[in-house]
Amino acid sequence: MDNLYDVIIIGGGPSGLTSGIYTSRARLKSLLIESLEIPGQAVIADNIENYPGFPEGINGFALVEKFKKQAKTFGLDFATGTVEKINTVKQNDISFWQIKTEDKTFNSLSIIVATGASHTKLNVPGEEKFTGKGVSYCATCDGALFRDKDIVLVGGGDAAVEEALFLTKFCRKITLIHRRDSLRATKILQERILSNKKMEFIWDSRVIEIMGEQKVKSVKVKNIKTNEEKMVTCEGVFIFIGQSPNTGFLKGIVELDETGYIVADENMKSSREGIFACGDCRRKLLPQIVTACGDGATAAVSARKCIEKLKGTEYK
Repeated sequence: MDNLYDVIIIGGGPSGLTSGIYTSRARLKSLLIESLEIPGQAVIADNIENYPGFPEGINGFALVEKFKKQAKTFGLDFATGTVEKINTVKQNDISFWQIKTEDKTFNSLSIIVATGASHTKLNVPGEEKFTGKGVSYCATCDGALFRDKDIVLVGGGDAAVEEALFLTKFCRKITLIHRRDSLRATKILQERILSNKKMEFIWDSRVIEIMGEQKVKSVKVKNIKTNEEKMVTCEGVFIFIGQSPNTGFLKGIVELDETGYIVADENMKSSREGIFACGDCRRKLLPQIVTACGDGATAAVSARKCIEKLKGTEYK
């Protein structure tokens, strides 16, 4: 079959592009499908300071473009579209995967899922406008950019408190805004954050608007019990109210955990033969670009071994 790929990679972020570099160098016929509707988290980062090799930092979009350029030099094919469905097909005694986007269908012997995850958003005025210009969803990525500045942090769970504690290393003052009158985080984290002198708290409240000109200057906060509104001056807004993996199209295909993350082993193998997962769409300790790249390389090698076994060309 002329239109049958050895591997199709779903997702154009660092993990997917790294997979593409490795599969293309292995001379596997490879295609990467990139969604324009779901931008990767790396792409929207204004400045990435913790990726090795860039001591002064690099814009997220620029870094991903470097990955893409490198992948193209090894012959990786590209297509755009949002994958809506995958299923198995058998034709001429060959079993393969069929991947369907909005208007196209692709065939492959194996699949590497690198669709990432999306941060849960507040969906308030100003949030989208100032993303990368004061609004952030990653303290590890952007915390150092707010050294000696006043910021607002939204959330009350473990992730929010852990990120707040990290941000106290840089920021002058952090105002944590939570819709309840107490934190949901574990007790030891609560003890640490409540005793930190850099922290202030606004309880029973939610952010209803993020304001500024070129960058964030303030947020409007509303008390959910009294309906009282007030302005809080700040230079940044960190939002930690949850994260959702972009794996809806895989329900019933591979095993997902209770929150939708792909269950995959250390070799990036999913519960289904021929499907591999890498990056933020699988449950992991540290969702960062550098770990996504490692995942992508591992998934590519696992896919190569799978293809070689199918074709009877594995090294013995």
